[in-house]
Amino acid sequence: MSALPAILQVATLVLILTVLYRPLGDYLFRVYASRRHLLVERGFYRLIGVDPHAEQTWQAYLRALLWFSGVGVLLVYLLQRLQPVLPYSLGLPPVSEHLSFNTAVSFVTNTNWQSYSPELTLGYTVQLVGLTVQNVVSAAVGIAVAVALVRGLARRRSGTIGNFWVDLTRGTARVMLPLSVVAAIVLLAGGVIQNLDGFTQVTTLSGGSQVIPGGPVASQEAVKLLGTNGGGFFNANSAHPFENPGGWVNLFEIVLMLAIPFALPRTFGRMVGSDKQGYTVLAVMGTLYLASVAILSAVERAGWGTAPELAGAAMEGKEQRFGVFGSTLFGATSTLTSTGAVNSMHDSYTAIGGMVPMLNMMLGEVAPGGVGAGLYGLLVLAVLAVFVAGLLVGRTPEYLGKKIGPREIKLASLYILVMPILVLGGTALSFAIPGVREDVTTTSIWNPGNHGLSEVLYAFTSAANNNGSAFAGLTANTPWMNTALAVAMLLGRFVPIALVLALAGSFAAQDRVPATAGTLPTHRPQFAGLLLGVTVVVTALTFFPVLTLGPLAEGLL
Repeated sequence: MSALPAILQVATLVLILTVLYRPLGDYLFRVYASRRHLLVERGFYRLIGVDPHAEQTWQAYLRALLWFSGVGVLLVYLLQRLQPVLPYSLGLPPVSEHLSFNTAVSFVTNTNWQSYSPELTLGYTVQLVGLTVQNVVSAAVGIAVAVALVRGLARRRSGTIGNFWVDLTRGTARVMLPLSVVAAIVLLAGGVIQNLDGFTQVTTLSGGSQVIPGGPVASQEAVKLLGTNGGGFFNANSAHPFENPGGWVNLFEIVLMLAIPFALPRTFGRMVGSDKQGYTVLAVMGTLYLASVAILSAVERAGWGTAPELAGAAMEGKEQRFGVFGSTLFGATSTLTSTGAVNSMHDSYTAIGGMVPMLNMMLGEVAPGGVGAGLYGLLVLAVLAVFVAGLLVGRTPEYLGKKIGPREIKLASLYILVMPILVLGGTALSFAIPGVREDVTTTSIWNPGNHGLSEVLYAFTSAANNNGSAFAGLTANTPWMNTALAVAMLLGRFVPIALVLALAGSFAAQDRVPATAGTLPTHRPQFAGLLLGVTVVVTALTFFPVLTLGPLAEGLL
């Protein structure tokens, strides 16, 4: 197989993202730095009783965010439970209590984990009013938190970090909605469907009968990718031809996942007054991204394993339309951006190939990560990198003129510990509690042994990182898996956000320290290399022991 098509796809992708970097990053900067409120925004503020000129402390910002998200969970839950009485329910029954809870939490936390077949479980009203709305606003929440952290770094002696309601409204009205409309039109032009036709029964060429589902797919596809959400309208997700009709649409969907996360470093640089700082963050994100794509593609092209070697390629679970590289490029992108969308089945990858998407998530999804979440995750790692450098070479622990003291290091350390605790703890409990273990091993796991462990590990990694992709061989629609994964999604989303906002408040309260001979420059290649090393060592290597029991052991069999 020639490598030329793969090289051309990557080159095209890099070119498009390079063209988008400055204009999109500058636009995002203007959105959140502007003091002007649009007419529709002012009307919304009056409706909810918010003064858009009144700023909030980090505690008030967090309370508003949690209140908004909590109401979102309740509304999406109720929509699913009341589905039979809603219009366009397609005659579908109410969703079970534990599945409704899991799905509501999933979409509010920007995870979009789906323990069900969407076209057979949810009617159009739940899809549009519940899930699509959360696709938009959960992405806006992520960007708002990132902007709040950057404000904290940029401000001096301030007790506030912005106004959550203003940031949320602008992210929704000025960023997500207009970009999603444009993306949906392009997807429609590419063949993605958009209708309210329900189920259509057709006669096949062989004379049989088949039921074809329809639906408002293009609108949801646009926001699911642009907001790094990932929940598919169909069970096959972006492998379904109604969601992803062909080659150029596949590449366009990859661009949608990467556009905002890769543009946010430009926004960061503009807000702190140094474009070079943005380029440093971008370089780390880009290096990790390209390395992941290269490794995953090389492993899947090699097709290690008895079955792939006999078949001549590792094509199980992959669309012939996209081939190996079109699948691995999409898979690496979706697991590095917390999108979770799939155009191939990660469960069918080779053992080592299946480990790479897991590692992408275990990095904390910072290359480039979800909308907002990737930037604030990497900035937390930058704080840790500055502290480590200070210990190693005697430099003053400062970042962008802000002192890195005990409080900041405690917050950054707790942020880094949350995700591994949830992943390893959830996986361990699934096998340690006798009653739960029996349910997991006899009901959820269809592929026992090392691969079964990998499936459970992947599920909790995906949930704790708010990704949403899965090793699809795992049956997750059980009371334990639905509840445990929902808890992992809630804690994996909101505990790190609370720590990030506390860090933003701590930085905002400080004055800017003038640079001295002892200050570590954080805009040079040396710091980018240090940040890259800290990201890999502190995050991914935490999981090495459990990986040796799952995909690594399976790969050696």
